[in-house]
Amino acid sequence: MALSQFNHSVENELKAEEFPYFPLIFIGNDGLTKRVIRKGVTWQTPFFGDEVEVHFKGKVENGISLESSYDKGSSFRFKLGQCEVINGWDEGVATMKKGEIAIFKIPPNLAYGDVGSPPLIPPDSTLIFDIELLSWSTIKELTSDGGIMKKIIQEGEGWATPRENDEVLVKYEARLESGMLVSKSDQGVEFNVSDGYLCPAMSIAVKTMRKGEVAELSMKFLYGVSQNSEINTDLDGCLQPDSNLATIKLELVSWKVVTDVTGDKKILKKIVKVGEGFDRPNEGSQVKVLYLCKQDDGTIIDKKGSEEEPFEFTTHEEQVHEGLERAILTMKKGEQAMVTISSEYLCNHNALQGGIATNKFLYYEVELVDFVKEKPFWKMDTQEKIEACERKKHDGNLLFKTENFSSACKKYEQAIRYIEFDHSFNDDEKRCANTLRLSCNLNKAACKLKLGEYSEASRLCTKVLEKDPLNVKALYRRCQAYLKTSDLEKAEADIKRALIIDPNNRDIKIEYKELKHKQKQYSRYETDIFSTMLSRMG
Repeated sequence: MALSQFNHSVENELKAEEFPYFPLIFIGNDGLTKRVIRKGVTWQTPFFGDEVEVHFKGKVENGISLESSYDKGSSFRFKLGQCEVINGWDEGVATMKKGEIAIFKIPPNLAYGDVGSPPLIPPDSTLIFDIELLSWSTIKELTSDGGIMKKIIQEGEGWATPRENDEVLVKYEARLESGMLVSKSDQGVEFNVSDGYLCPAMSIAVKTMRKGEVAELSMKFLYGVSQNSEINTDLDGCLQPDSNLATIKLELVSWKVVTDVTGDKKILKKIVKVGEGFDRPNEGSQVKVLYLCKQDDGTIIDKKGSEEEPFEFTTHEEQVHEGLERAILTMKKGEQAMVTISSEYLCNHNALQGGIATNKFLYYEVELVDFVKEKPFWKMDTQEKIEACERKKHDGNLLFKTENFSSACKKYEQAIRYIEFDHSFNDDEKRCANTLRLSCNLNKAACKLKLGEYSEASRLCTKVLEKDPLNVKALYRRCQAYLKTSDLEKAEADIKRALIIDPNNRDIKIEYKELKHKQKQYSRYETDIFSTMLSRMG
């Protein structure tokens, strides 16, 4: 529709019978109607609080023409739903899409009522407005106290927004209410969201923004001054407690996702290059990586792999230290990341002892080149589960021989997991699985004894004896655990039972002597206590 034709529609109010192709739309229950002359170009409509930009032309029904933004040559802006215009405008414009042109018929109760607006608008007047919605800027209240208002100047990309641990790159320009420039960064500044930068408003606002988004922040004194007394910013000293607002034009250029791997900020992974797909390594995966480790001063203290020959290892095999492996298990193929690891995760990794001594954290540059996941146990057939259990048990035995009891214990736990549910096994497979299960629990109990976890050792032995009451090893190891916890009566019952089953077992005989010796010690201790009590009573 040509502009001249559009303007002419105001002078001659449209009637349904004259323009049946312009359907009449009722808005609400108070008599407000709308006819769309040109459809909008989006599906979105503005919300109350948004700043809208419109062109308009109006008249009193069957009366004189009112002002027109077309005649003035400039558009009109107002905040929707903030009582800056008549109710009919607030309700009507809220239904419009960008680029839409519509004719609104506004009854007196949504216009100037029985008072009117002399001299142009008489009391109880119905008004006719042609309105074109040019654009709008979304304005959001970011704090419940109205301390930060955000107006979106340019929409961002996608749907994701930074989180508390992420590292963002922003450009900004901060001004006082008077318009005086107090701080800016055209080149961009990088900071961690949780640490903040310049003022609290920056961290609060950036968590609501998308990549490429440009926004204008209006903030009160509380959100314009750094809460950290050790940090002086360009705004400190400029804002006065009784000042109203300062403004910051803020652009979120990009951000790097930082993952808190352990949930306690002791292993932090910052993604430098996003990986492919959604899959990640799991327990038992064959992994190829490149990595180097640096101290606080940048000194390289460990490096593995090259582009021609990446470093290859199997996860959960103690081939790299726990902290680095936990970070790698969160990565995707092709991902590059910076990993910061607390020294407490490195204590058992001898190659890094020099770095641990002088550094609270170590810093890794890691690339996950490729990986092949181990087949998960729920996808294995019964024979594959038994074979996997035997492999893990064997790995545990090798670790036990090297006195790595903690790692051996984990291997036995992994082995049991493969055969924990044997309802799909045939009778022969069930017998084999039961033998493996008992053996792994006994070996795990031996690990617990070495680690000083005596109650857990006795529990595991009891679990074995419930299935095999004549198991001599279980009785022997439970007796050892009871001796360590001074449960001498239980220890005696187990050792006597073991001697009945295997009277020539040398280890059991030695343990029986140890029990008798400890019983004598305890008897003497009781006698001394009793004598002391009698002497005091006398």
